[in-house]
Amino acid sequence: MIQRKVKQWVKEALGRQAAVALIGPRQVGKTTLACEICEERESLYLDLEDRDDREKLSDPRLFLEEYEDRLVVLDEIHRTPEIFQTLRGIIDRGRRKGKRTGRFLVLGSASVDLLRQSGETLAGRIEYVDMHPLDIVEAGTEDNAMNRLWIRGGFPDSYLAESDEHSFNLRKSFIRTYLERDVSQFGLRIPATTLETLWMMLSHGQGALLNTSSLASSLSLSAPTVAKYIDLLVELFLVRKLRPYHANVRKRLVKSPKVYVRDSGLLHALLGIGDFNSLCGHPVVGGSWEGFVIENLLSDLPPRTQPNFYRTAGGAEIDLVLEFPGKSEIWAIEIKRALSAKPKKGFYQACEDIQPNKSFVVYAGEKRYPISEGVEAVSLLEMCRIIAKNTIS
Repeated sequence: MIQRKVKQWVKEALGRQAAVALIGPRQVGKTTLACEICEERESLYLDLEDRDDREKLSDPRLFLEEYEDRLVVLDEIHRTPEIFQTLRGIIDRGRRKGKRTGRFLVLGSASVDLLRQSGETLAGRIEYVDMHPLDIVEAGTEDNAMNRLWIRGGFPDSYLAESDEHSFNLRKSFIRTYLERDVSQFGLRIPATTLETLWMMLSHGQGALLNTSSLASSLSLSAPTVAKYIDLLVELFLVRKLRPYHANVRKRLVKSPKVYVRDSGLLHALLGIGDFNSLCGHPVVGGSWEGFVIENLLSDLPPRTQPNFYRTAGGAEIDLVLEFPGKSEIWAIEIKRALSAKPKKGFYQACEDIQPNKSFVVYAGEKRYPISEGVEAVSLLEMCRIIAKNTIS
């Protein structure tokens, strides 16, 4: 299942820049998408997790200059971070010859080294495209598509599995691989059991304010160490820290970020939730739905849009505040897992504080209708479409 919108973003970026970085978690479909692009143009694909392909780059300049007329795809680029300096030289020489765009497509499963290395050596020569798991727009409108996506998450193999049980087992294996193999590839020696325990603790508190001191006490670690481990999960695209929105109001605002396990399927696997029936009876169901909605909405955001939440000590709260770039627009979005879309008093109080241009309540129903002046109820699918257009249809 190819994410068509991401494919289009990559092709457009290749038309603008010499190098494009497609980044996202493992098994999200980056390689499949890159191979489809390769089929449409003369290209060379190298998998840098394969020893033979890595050995071809023992002298990267000598090898790559033989393919200056092709798009070169470098998969799992973090395995050879030293190659970025060579790419810079090749790109600069190509520019002098008039070859300015579409030289390299690099794929990475984490932002840790990829962003650091490319940011230092390829400034002005590279464009980044994030690849998220499947969202509700891509899943389609077939019966039960939304609940299936919510339960299984958006990783293609998990979503398309023949049964919930098969999907659950795939996600458990995915978690184990990350903990036992992938984390160590980034030079961090963290006991797998410690990181798994932390990840599970974050799962139980899905959508809660981050309290590193409390987590550190439970894990018998220091707060700075726990913060470092959480940052690693963030950089591996497994956890999201949603920052508070700081408005110029005379109220005491919450300063801690909220933390979510990004993929709902991984959240459920960490908690041992295998199907819809089990989820509906679990205490995390509300937080799970909130995180699921947020990830779906953020996957359709225009570049440089800033997502936050808003909360005051007095109880005024907005689940998601979006600041759109260049338009000076702020949208307020409340999230409710119910067929009734009526927001609480705290939402209206928060809207009075920040004065958003548009306000919505995303709920579990399908109809779109006005709730009150300036506030509209919409389904998740419709809200994704509205955000993608950044207009009210």
